[in-house]
Amino acid sequence: MLLRLEVIIVIYLENVSKTYSGGVKANDQISLTIPSGRIFGFLGPNGAGKTTMIKLITGILAVDSGRIEVNGIDIAKQPLAAKKQIGYVPDTPNMFLRLKGIEYLNFMADVYDVSLDERQVRIADLCRRFEMTKVLKNPIQSYSQGMRQKIVIIGVLLHQPSVWILDEPMTGLDPHSSYVLKEMMREHVNNNNTVFFSTHVLDVAEKICDEIAIINKGKILFTGDMAEMREHFRKNESLEKFFLELTHDEQ
Repeated sequence: MLLRLEVIIVIYLENVSKTYSGGVKANDQISLTIPSGRIFGFLGPNGAGKTTMIKLITGILAVDSGRIEVNGIDIAKQPLAAKKQIGYVPDTPNMFLRLKGIEYLNFMADVYDVSLDERQVRIADLCRRFEMTKVLKNPIQSYSQGMRQKIVIIGVLLHQPSVWILDEPMTGLDPHSSYVLKEMMREHVNNNNTVFFSTHVLDVAEKICDEIAIINKGKILFTGDMAEMREHFRKNESLEKFFLELTHDEQ
């Protein structure tokens, strides 16, 4: 007998806008509803507003108008409670470079109140999967870009957040680590959790995403799964061609 997992709304955005100095609208009246059990790809060209949107969802930036909820928690009204739901990997992993890898992981575990026994098990498991065990005693500044990306990913997953928000997570990763991360993303949503990630690698998005949104110039141009995309445009095209045609029309 197959069990049907209940689908709940995990990330909710209502008319979210953000304008930078000079009047540049990074996000313009964006509304999205992202359910549990999905890998949700957030796609767009450079400067489209992807990273700004991610920083709004994670509470790094404040919205000018609109509302954002994570697991039903308003990020503006209860920022700490909302942030505890999230594992956020930024687009640049160059942080805490003077710390050793294990010092950074223990710091992250302390921030999220992960017990000593739990952190030991989780650090061992994640470092084994990402092949980082042997370099934990080395300073992060000695790591390659890909190794820095992996230590950041491990750090944000230690408190086992239900919502993963990943900004260009494959950048710098070797093929094995990219495969491991994609495998973990699928495992995570199979447990009725959610992954929200931005990427420029369209073939990766096409292969692993359950749903996608395409943003350009701060506006959402399309939201849906691949079947809906092809039905809407009545083409059996690749995501790459669809993306290029859609964003080119907006240039």
